Amino acid sequence: MERLSIIPTRQFAKYKKEQKLTLFKHFNKIKNKNIDLGYVRKAAVVYSSMIEGNPIDLDTYYKYYTSGMNTKTKSFKEITDLEEAYSFAQKHVLNEKNVLHCHKLLTNTSAVEDKYKGTYRDKNVSVMNAYEVVYTGADKQIVKKEMKRLFKDISILRKRNLSITQVFYFASMIHLVFVAIHPFSDGNGRTARLMEKWFLVSKLGKDAWSINSEKLYLKRNKSYHKNINRIGKSYETVNYDYAIPFLKMLPMALKIK
Repeated sequence: MERLSIIPTRQFAKYKKEQKLTLFKHFNKIKNKNIDLGYVRKAAVVYSSMIEGNPIDLDTYYKYYTSGMNTKTKSFKEITDLEEAYSFAQKHVLNEKNVLHCHKLLTNTSAVEDKYKGTYRDKNVSVMNAYEVVYTGADKQIVKKEMKRLFKDISILRKRNLSITQVFYFASMIHLVFVAIHPFSDGNGRTARLMEKWFLVSKLGKDAWSINSEKLYLKRNKSYHKNINRIGKSYETVNYDYAIPFLKMLPMALKIK
């Protein structure tokens, strides 16, 4: 069996022991419902955008979308850009080429330079709050190499027979490793949440699009960022042994309506 090179596996045993939700049973409840892919897509992109500070909630987005009002604002266009990325993902395979295309779509209205839309950054980046640097991504010299490793691992996992517990574990780890690398100048969080959902779908089928992961992360926004930050303050010091609180969040999305 081909080994993974960047996605950690040693934390799985602890995750399996501590993750108490019966994933198969709760996922089957979702599978037994008729899924409106258009609705779940719109909900996902609104919640994911709100995590990044977009002021438009789901009811408002639908009101604007159906009435045609306020559709030229930056906030509305950012959400429709992200919806285009999710729509593309619903029809394509999860791989590097397609993720880069999704990033180009979701940053269409972004203020970043065009050369950074759909391409990896060539500068070093740090994540800041109002007072200090809270995280520094991978050095610009190794970003492409680390992303090649990540997508190689994803390709390996897509070919493996995985238990549903493994599927949820690896989906969360893909999210976390991607954020740790921080390969883009903008849009890393939105892309990471899309990739997590995309991986779930690749292993569990289209019903997984209705898992309310983005809504869960919005509802628990403080915990979401706190749990991501537990792994370290820079890519060089990342320790995935502290990832369990973050990994345990995704299964809870099965209970979010």
